[in-house]
Amino acid sequence: MNEREQKKISRRKRLWFTPLTGCLGVFISIFLRIKAVFFGAPKIISKATPFEYAIEQAFKNETVIENLGQSIEKYGTPSGNTSITSDGGNVDISIPIRGDKGEGTLIVKGIRVNGEWVYKDLYVVVTRTQEEINLLEKERALETV
Repeated sequence: MNEREQKKISRRKRLWFTPLTGCLGVFISIFLRIKAVFFGAPKIISKATPFEYAIEQAFKNETVIENLGQSIEKYGTPSGNTSITSDGGNVDISIPIRGDKGEGTLIVKGIRVNGEWVYKDLYVVVTRTQEEINLLEKERALETV
């Protein structure tokens, strides 16, 4: 092959390469944004103080342990809404949990007043029986506000 034919072939290859890399770049960008939404948001929710408090209350509650078993863990993806400002905010999330005896959903609803979280609802719904197990401590209940 002479030099002129090689340049033509090289030019044709570049004509296909440019649009291909452009499309690939767009698809990668879209994929990374979707990944951030689906995998980043649950991490933000799980680092919120109400999430941590609710998990702690559920894991040490005797009635929850009786229904779900000793080795309770969170699993799956938490869902709901959390809004936090400098001194206010609100939370409305559900967290799937399970133990060696069964599964349930931890429900957390509350508001943040002057930097302190006050909970309207904090309970576990046992999947098998649909029983609601209240986890609220009286002093942290919304009715006291």
